[in-house]
Amino acid sequence: MSKEFSLAGHSLDDLLKMPFEDFAKLLPSRQRRTLLKRGITVEQKKLLKKIRMTKKAGGEALIKTHRRDMVILPEMVGLTISVYSGKAFVPVGIRPDMIGHYLGEFVMTGERVQHGQPGVGATRASMYVPLK
Repeated sequence: MSKEFSLAGHSLDDLLKMPFEDFAKLLPSRQRRTLLKRGITVEQKKLLKKIRMTKKAGGEALIKTHRRDMVILPEMVGLTISVYSGKAFVPVGIRPDMIGHYLGEFVMTGERVQHGQPGVGATRASMYVPLK
């Protein structure tokens, strides 16, 4: 038996019907400040317009964005949005439990560093590599 999603006691259907200002009051303080006090930027408005057009068309088109600072809204649930990681676009499937988080939280920007042989300009001491 799967657990039903709720955000502050509201189901996904309630969140979709809720006015934007009331929804924003349910979010944590950082996201609330971003959405209500600072407002949505022009780039974020463009992304929302793309999302609404995709939802209207059936929800199968791929949406690419650089907006890692966009708060995930209830109307984004069910879409796959490709978010830029600094190197490539990484597809993120939006689930109900992601509502209120930022898009960038689900895309890693760095990789684990694995050092190899010392390169050009290395000191004499660092040129020693023990044999295994």
